[in-house]
Amino acid sequence: MNEKVALITGSSRGLGEVLARRFWVAGYSLCLIARSEVGLNKLVSTLPENKLQKVISFVCNLDDQAQVTELTVRVRENFSALDVLINNAAIHGPMGHLSDNDFSLWRQTIQVDLFAPVFLCHSFVPWMKETGGGSIINLSGGGATGPRPYFSAYATAKAGLVRFSETLAEETKPYGIRINCIAPGAMKTALLGEILEKGAAFAGQHEFALANKVFTEGGALMENVADLALFLASDASKGITGKLISVAWDDWEHWHEHLDDLSSSDVYTLRRIVGRDRGFIWGDK
Repeated sequence: MNEKVALITGSSRGLGEVLARRFWVAGYSLCLIARSEVGLNKLVSTLPENKLQKVISFVCNLDDQAQVTELTVRVRENFSALDVLINNAAIHGPMGHLSDNDFSLWRQTIQVDLFAPVFLCHSFVPWMKETGGGSIINLSGGGATGPRPYFSAYATAKAGLVRFSETLAEETKPYGIRINCIAPGAMKTALLGEILEKGAAFAGQHEFALANKVFTEGGALMENVADLALFLASDASKGITGKLISVAWDDWEHWHEHLDDLSSSDVYTLRRIVGRDRGFIWGDK
């Protein structure tokens, strides 16, 4: 049985399905997580047969803490180690002005998009320490690096996920665990389609126009996101940790040639911009 194991949340459709198929072809055994049992069964049944790899699927609502706890137990029962954890599952949550949001849905968004990935890291990092390291990949999504009006829950969760990843990356460096975030770009997914369904009145004209453009002209390629995820899971990315990486705009394919620069700098991280950064000498002492 292949010893390389990857756990992927939200793997029954969209980017999660593409990630699952690419990691399977790359030789990883898989633990696939999603809310849709039908989608998971279809995916598992269509993976190319390989007796050296193992795949298990687990229906889990990441909004339910008890189910997430059971998931972590099941994974350890089925595998001797976890090499890669990909926190891909996410929901947009309520759109529109915060004052008009259903706050129960706002809290649910924080649970799924932030607390669930944090809990999975809390559960699996000790295991990775015991087994010699691993790679954790968190999908940051839009809203992590700048204000995203009408998506306050989603943007808050994603910004929190990036800062959490940076923080945990510092804690886990001594144990051979690297933690990075991927900014995938706007992709033609069901998640983005929700913006078209809600309309500009809820999502805002800018977001609605962007979603419409992606669905009519095409958006970021999921295959390119999978390429970056596979790189971050591989030995080639050792030494790269605590970074927020754009699939489209960063030359990540060559980052392994500049590990000293990356590890000694705050590039590709969330940081406060001060006056001197923009030439406003009046703003700083």
